[in-house]
Amino acid sequence: MASNEIDIAFVMPHPDDIEITCGGTVAKLAKLGHRVGIFHMTNGEPTPRGTPELRASELRAAGETLGAHIVEVLGLTNRELMDGPVARYVVATAFRRYRPTVVVCMAGRTPSASPDHYQGQLIVEAARFYSQLTKWDDRFDGTQPYQVPWLWYRPLRFAAEQHHFHSTFVVDVSDVYEQKVAAVSCYRSQFDEQRLAKLLHSMRASDATDGGRAGFEYGELFALPIPMPFIDALAAFKSLRPPTGPATKPY
Repeated sequence: MASNEIDIAFVMPHPDDIEITCGGTVAKLAKLGHRVGIFHMTNGEPTPRGTPELRASELRAAGETLGAHIVEVLGLTNRELMDGPVARYVVATAFRRYRPTVVVCMAGRTPSASPDHYQGQLIVEAARFYSQLTKWDDRFDGTQPYQVPWLWYRPLRFAAEQHHFHSTFVVDVSDVYEQKVAAVSCYRSQFDEQRLAKLLHSMRASDATDGGRAGFEYGELFALPIPMPFIDALAAFKSLRPPTGPATKPY
């Protein structure tokens, strides 16, 4: 692997999106020795509570807390994030430069929150396709074409519609969960003590629910746009611990 290549790229619109939705998986994969990249499409500003300088300090601290190898802000514009050619070029250039095996984005429309969330999903989906295009290197800072093998979605519980994905899986983040909490807590400009307590309560409840379904204390659920492929399905399941808990105890 070249020095700038990574195994997995988490790409979402704002600083704190990745940490809140799947910071546990970032920490878990880094702990397991994988090269993990965090890419914030925007710097998250302006907001009523922050400044660009403060947000930059917070996102660096959060990335270090999770053990990410790469933490970058891609320079798109908060509040005006829209799927279109320029945004696709920017994100695809990052894919071509770092050549991840997996790209992760959030999934779902959030009419009660920022419209940037859904636009970010559309941008990542399109950028994954753009990344492989030939005879267009001038649009991607001279980087070479690259086909991203895998796309993972991180579904949002508060999305307007609940989608039925082709397949889902849960990552056990129990042993790194306090790293996730610490990373989210880095964003003090956005979450005062009261707001942070409310967020962490909701986050723990959601992750405990998803984790509990798979037999973990805490888990983060991901979805694929295709059925889960197996070469040897039995071998894959033999390597897994079956879920345990009240719903699966013997009677």
